[in-house]
Amino acid sequence: MPQRSSALAPGQKDSRSVPVQARTTGNATDRLAPETHVPSFGAPAPRRITFLARRDLANQAAGGSELLIDRIADGLTTDGHEVTLVCGGPAASRGYRVVSAGGDASHFPRAKATFAREVGTCDLLVEVCNGMPYLAPLWHRGATLCLVNHVHTDLWQMRYPGPAARLGRRLEHWALTGIHRDNLMVAVSESTASELRDIGVAADRIRIVNNGVEEPGPLLPEAKEPLFLAVGRLVEYKRIDLLLRLWERVRPVTGGRLVIVGDGPERERLEAMAGPGVTFAGRVSEAEKHRLMCEAWLLLHPSLVEGWGLVVTEAAARATPAIGFDIPGLRDSIEDGETGVLARGESAFAAAWCTLSLSTERRAAMGRAAAQRAQHFRWSATVRQFQAVAAEAAARAATPGRRGSGHG
Repeated sequence: MPQRSSALAPGQKDSRSVPVQARTTGNATDRLAPETHVPSFGAPAPRRITFLARRDLANQAAGGSELLIDRIADGLTTDGHEVTLVCGGPAASRGYRVVSAGGDASHFPRAKATFAREVGTCDLLVEVCNGMPYLAPLWHRGATLCLVNHVHTDLWQMRYPGPAARLGRRLEHWALTGIHRDNLMVAVSESTASELRDIGVAADRIRIVNNGVEEPGPLLPEAKEPLFLAVGRLVEYKRIDLLLRLWERVRPVTGGRLVIVGDGPERERLEAMAGPGVTFAGRVSEAEKHRLMCEAWLLLHPSLVEGWGLVVTEAAARATPAIGFDIPGLRDSIEDGETGVLARGESAFAAAWCTLSLSTERRAAMGRAAAQRAQHFRWSATVRQFQAVAAEAAARAATPGRRGSGHG
């Protein structure tokens, strides 16, 4: 395990070789990822794979979903697959092919024509349905897979006015439960799988493929003075405004600095309400993010909705525990009381923030447990899991009599 400030505690076991399904003890260091439900068919994954997604990783609004697709696409390409990403907005040159179909919103109705013109045919089409769907099964007759980070049920009302929110919610649910009713669904966590089951997606069509993280490399020591970190796109549902309000209650107890990494439409408003000790770092390099995550005493993640919470695992890989709210997604990436804390309310969040800041020993123990658990989430495993589901999706589509069989 990578070290930050101390070695494994005496008697603490390295559990890397133990199968996930066998880890049934009560310790967080022994409870690994949920069972991924990825069957093995022995058949190779389809060679030509196309992703339909809202953004490329080069987009200024890119986040965890874009990173997930990039890592999967890059891993598939390395393994010899022919990968194309059709997306909206700006696109960068990568090891796999990237095609922009238009603007952030305008590319949705253009996706079909762009696919026909730029791709033509593929062995598997992966629709990344994060809110607004592409309705790919209506116009693509080949094997199709649907990937979901989280169901946007409550976010529609937060982001859009009443009629638009209701329309978006109905369209999303119709796509997931109706249009894709014959296709497999990839969920990034058990929480997302539960959300899909709750809206009517059959459990036997859901496969879980967890996010991964990069190997963090040599770790840096924790900062000598209190340093607290929040990382994410500055949008409403990430609730950085709530974090800033709680900071005014926490700062007199802990002192130190609160650093907020990320950019977005909320930045100007958030900067205006920030009190003493707050730094907005904007978008930072991977090297700077690594440094901050290593030196941070705690990662603070007050988000309202998450499919997984990738930054939690990134921080965990650097032995930094996290505090978040008890919401779907974070329940998967944080082992409450072991690798971090899941707060049930604002006061509980502030209390955990203060308590862990004042207890070096408890914070270090959580950091060790977090780093050990993070060892089991690597992008190489994510790619292998996805390949297994891709092979199953292609095999299902080739079954005679199944709707959508054949090639596009």
